[in-house]
Amino acid sequence: MAIKEKIFSKAPRLLQNSAISLFNSYQYKIWHGGAYKKFRGYYAQADSLSESDLMREVEAKKNNFFKYVKAHSSWYKKYEFDNLELLPILEKSDIINHLDDIKTIAEKEGLVSLTGGTTGASMKVIYTKADMHERFAILDHFRAQHGYKLGEKTAWFSGKNLISEADITKGLCSHYDFINKIRFYSTFHINERNFDIYWKSLNKFKPKFIVGFPSSVYEVCKMADSKGLHLTHKVKVFFPTAETVLPQHREVINRVMGCKLVDQYASSEGAPFILECEAGNMHIHPLTGIFEVVNEDMQPAQEGEILVTSFITHGTPLIRYRIGDRIKQAQQNKRCNCGSIFPLIEKIEGRSTDYILSPTYGKVNLGNISNSTKNINGIIKFQVIQHTPEAVQVLIVTNQDFNSSEKTKFIAALTERLGSQLEIKTKIVDDIPTEKSGKFRIVKNSLSSLYV
Repeated sequence: MAIKEKIFSKAPRLLQNSAISLFNSYQYKIWHGGAYKKFRGYYAQADSLSESDLMREVEAKKNNFFKYVKAHSSWYKKYEFDNLELLPILEKSDIINHLDDIKTIAEKEGLVSLTGGTTGASMKVIYTKADMHERFAILDHFRAQHGYKLGEKTAWFSGKNLISEADITKGLCSHYDFINKIRFYSTFHINERNFDIYWKSLNKFKPKFIVGFPSSVYEVCKMADSKGLHLTHKVKVFFPTAETVLPQHREVINRVMGCKLVDQYASSEGAPFILECEAGNMHIHPLTGIFEVVNEDMQPAQEGEILVTSFITHGTPLIRYRIGDRIKQAQQNKRCNCGSIFPLIEKIEGRSTDYILSPTYGKVNLGNISNSTKNINGIIKFQVIQHTPEAVQVLIVTNQDFNSSEKTKFIAALTERLGSQLEIKTKIVDDIPTEKSGKFRIVKNSLSSLYV
């Protein structure tokens, strides 16, 4: 634990909450300063552009971005940008090993962002201040379209690990920013043993909005659902972050919290945005960048891994960056009922490494695996771990409704998805820890780096 975290943990509760409130307010001023207001107006107007005007604006943003990168990044000086597909693919290892060549500004001149390192080493990128202001303008405009504004009661489930076991024994699972009315919940202590602490806190706080990891909110809701519980008030919207949203997340969270889930895709590195509209469809925001969907041979595809080129990464340019996520594009002529002309995405499939390698079916993705608990009673959460091509270990956290019959059904559902040639070893455990980032992973595959 860092020295500042040790000092924080020993401080009185009121002082802790005061420090969090002041720090968040300070950060808010940084994120929403400079050109922020200009960008809020720009993106509000962009929603009503005609198709021809939108394409002209996209082309202008792309050309200005490439011109800036060529002039300021030593990594890209030798390249021409006439044809995007002729440019090299940018790997995570390139950013980790050659950041000094890729970046266009010094750390002290910009704002540093660190990725969580869920699938490998943590990675650092540097934003220009204008990039950060633009990203927050996009995000705030999106959330405002669904009713959110700062100052409304919000429960936030993220990877900040500021709650200790000692706090939990006192019945405390969160810290409170009393200036902005945000309660920050720990995602590291959510389990059956601590459920009552979280449930009591949420019912007492009565948040209007929830933001954070869908797996964490789902876990709380799944336990509540198994007990037949619902929040005493209705949450208006849940805005998930940092993880792939699965169908069961929407179903259970809606049933328990009484709210709709409105999804968005971006990344801490600075990927372009994909945003859910009021009609429930996902749209690429074309003014934020380009998504190339490619197959395993890196050829254009309807469904597959994505290479992202983000127009909002002037500090650390991301051009054809292999971010490690997968999407499925909608048919090109499909139009949304919301009236937007922004391109549609059929689904976001999550990380390209979130799969199990099956001798029968090849790569079985996260969505298929997560569906194996449908109509199975008593499973709080589970994790599938693969270290060899021949077998997987499945860790299962259960409650009193899980019995031998439910176990047989669960194994049969997994076998249906993974194939009979893969040995499935199950183990009942008290809990499954989150990653260092605070996220929970259903699939952990040490073979994935060999097959991506």
